[in-house]
Amino acid sequence: MGTTYATSVQDLIDALGRLPGIGPKSAQRIAFHLLKVDAEEANRLARAIVEAKERVGFCSRCFNLAEGDLCTICADERRDTHVLCVVEEPRDVVAIERTREFKGRYHVLQGAIDHLQGVSPEQLKIKELLARIGDEAITEVIVCTNPNIEGEATALYLTRVLNMPGLTVSRIASGLPVGGDLEYADELTLGRALEGRRVIEQPPTPTP
Repeated sequence: MGTTYATSVQDLIDALGRLPGIGPKSAQRIAFHLLKVDAEEANRLARAIVEAKERVGFCSRCFNLAEGDLCTICADERRDTHVLCVVEEPRDVVAIERTREFKGRYHVLQGAIDHLQGVSPEQLKIKELLARIGDEAITEVIVCTNPNIEGEATALYLTRVLNMPGLTVSRIASGLPVGGDLEYADELTLGRALEGRRVIEQPPTPTP
């Protein structure tokens, strides 16, 4: 017969277990830690979560995390306004910023195309990306999706829809391990991948 916990303890374990990357044993371990620390430390964590949910939203321009209408990068007038780096998630922005190699702005898709999970291009911020190309006189788009199946599918789709006169579309170099995530890449590897990005050649238009 398995061990049973008080309802409130089990509810805490279940809530923690729903977090990404947290398995049942990790959830149990974190729950016991929180119950063991003093009340002030536990309340500090609870307040941080509540404050973040209340204050943090998405940038109206690039969909990165922001505490106001614009994120700090979009509000920075020193950034190159003609180059966009397209990433899947806000955490990828943090990874690229650590390299100190990119001086332009970002566009966060809020995910990647994944037909198995029911994520289609229409559910991503691709329409908003296309609007920015003209509105902000963008000259280059760096496709910086993850080097996995979903990221490559997204990159291929973007290559097709971004086939516009005067726009250079490039893809980060293959210094990143296939199947990996940007957030786990070290600064040197990711920096070199940005430096070595390649222009994506558009397929020839088939003749009728």
